Amino acid sequence: MQIGAITIQEPAIILAPMAGVSDLPFRVLAKEMGCGLVYSEMVSDKGLIYKNSHTLELVKIEECERPIAVQIFGSEPESMAEAAKIVEQIGADIIDINMGCPAAKIVKNGEGSALMRNLELAHNIIKNVAEAVRVPVTVKIRKGWDDYCINAVQMAKLAEQAGAAAIAVHGRTREQFYSGQADWEIIRAVKENVDIPVIGNGDIRTPVDAKRMLLETGCDGIMIGRAAQGNPWIFRQTLDYLTAGSFEPAPSMRQRIDFVVRHLAMLVACKGEYIAIREMRRHAAWYTKGFPHAAEIRLRFNQAESEQEFVEILQALCQ
Repeated sequence: MQIGAITIQEPAIILAPMAGVSDLPFRVLAKEMGCGLVYSEMVSDKGLIYKNSHTLELVKIEECERPIAVQIFGSEPESMAEAAKIVEQIGADIIDINMGCPAAKIVKNGEGSALMRNLELAHNIIKNVAEAVRVPVTVKIRKGWDDYCINAVQMAKLAEQAGAAAIAVHGRTREQFYSGQADWEIIRAVKENVDIPVIGNGDIRTPVDAKRMLLETGCDGIMIGRAAQGNPWIFRQTLDYLTAGSFEPAPSMRQRIDFVVRHLAMLVACKGEYIAIREMRRHAAWYTKGFPHAAEIRLRFNQAESEQEFVEILQALCQ
């Protein structure tokens, strides 16, 4: 798949931008598992412009994770263009504009999926950003705002006209958040109405789902989000299934635990022990979902205060 001058390996399997999940360590792990393109967590345009330390931490990039798309959010064309220039200077291969986040704190500021209700402003943001940078600009949208405002096709055509090099479509409305079933038909409709690459997103839980989405929608790439939480090997399984028709089963308990230990070490190296332990609690709960006594294990994770203590809890699971 070609996004501007950036070539994404085929089949195009992509890690979705997820706040609190798709940070540097997780992106590196996804890449190792065969993910063709990774997206950063969404970052605030104002945070970038005012050099907020937390925001700048979110856009640290390592060479091993390329190509990487950095996702920015905001509601002002001028500040979004300025933020895009900063991200380009940092080294992003692709700049993505968030027009799909459903969170109330984002929407109330007219950002994220709120832009699905303001097409003129959305067009101006995309146009300003595309004209401000040399790297490709992409847009992530939803099916629409609610059942009375289904406008993904219109938004996609507008994005293409404004200079977007690709568009990702989540098949749910903002009103749905992540509930109900994703509408893959809207992804197919978008694909049929634009000439730029279309990335399908929503309800890809298994490699079989990924293949079905490609066949049913004709989309150019598939984006995996929540199914990768605690399950980064889904990228390897999906790559194997799409290229060879079969895939290895999920890792054993021992393999999962070894993976968590490495993920934790990467987080500690990246963010320091205090922050890493607290962020790893969420990841570890996902990794160990389905383990015997999972609720008790989660409680112990939440009480861990050091990397050594965390590792000891993990190692004890296989004794």
